[in-house]
Amino acid sequence: MEVLDKSILLIGESGVGKTHYGAQLLKRLMREDGRIRMRGAATNLQPFEAVMASLDVGLSADHTATSVYQESRWPIVDDQERKADLIWPDYGGEQVKKIIDDRRLPRAWLTRIAESSAWLLMIRLQTAQAADDVFSRPLTSLKGNSKEAREAQLSDQARLIELLQILTYAHATSGRRIGRLPRLVVLLTCWDEMKNPGTPIDVLHERLPMFSDFVASNWTDCSVLGLSALARSLDRKKPDNDYIAKGSEQFGYVVLEDAVQSPDLTLPIQELLAGPS
Repeated sequence: MEVLDKSILLIGESGVGKTHYGAQLLKRLMREDGRIRMRGAATNLQPFEAVMASLDVGLSADHTATSVYQESRWPIVDDQERKADLIWPDYGGEQVKKIIDDRRLPRAWLTRIAESSAWLLMIRLQTAQAADDVFSRPLTSLKGNSKEAREAQLSDQARLIELLQILTYAHATSGRRIGRLPRLVVLLTCWDEMKNPGTPIDVLHERLPMFSDFVASNWTDCSVLGLSALARSLDRKKPDNDYIAKGSEQFGYVVLEDAVQSPDLTLPIQELLAGPS
C-alpha cells in the first residue's frame, strides 16, 4: 500500500472553539483510543496544555490570546498507516478575520496554504449571520439613503466565501498541486447549543445557504460534520463536578453526516486523511 504524507491546515475565526477542540483532541491522541494517534513529538503544546488543565478541574478555558499562539504541528497517523502533519497556525482567530478584511495573506500563510493538502474549516453557526448584505441587497436599492449605504457590508456567509476564494487562489497560484483543491471538511462547532438540529449539511444549508451552495459547487466530496468538543457549556469560575469525577476525555462528540453522534473526536481529521491526496 502506498503511504502518502499530508499536511492538514486547521482554519477558524475567533470564538469557534479551536483551542477547546485541540485540548480534547490531544487527550484522545495521548490515550490512543480513536482512529488517529501521534507518530512523533508535537511542537508547542503550551496553549493546549493550559486548556487541558482547566478542563480537568471542570472549568472552561479563557480565550487564547494571540500573543500566546505559535504554530503547533502534530505528526499523526491513522489506523491504516496514513500519515499527516496537523497544523494549528499561530493565531487566536484574529488573523483569519484580518485576511478577509484586508484580502491579503501574510507570508507564513502563503507557505502553509501551498504545502497543505487538506483543510479543516471550523464554523460556529450560532454566531454567524446570514442577514442582508451587498449581494442579497444591492447598493442600488439604497439609493438616496446614504446612511444605509454606508452600513451595507458583507454578511458572515459572504465573508466565509471570500475566505475560501482567497485560500483557493493562493493554493492554485502556488504551483504545488496544479488543478487540485485541498480536500475540505466543514466542522460545525458548539453543536450542543443547537436547537432541534437535523443533519450537519441540512443545518449548514438552512443557516448559510449561499455558503453551502458555494462549497457544494467547488468540492464534490466535501464532508460537513458537527462537533461538540465539551458536550456542554462550562463556566469559567464554577467547576463542573462530572468533569472532575469522570475526566474531560469522557466528554465531547462528533456528529456524522447522518446525524449519528460518535465520541471519537479524531473522526474529522481521519476523514481528511482518508481522502485523496
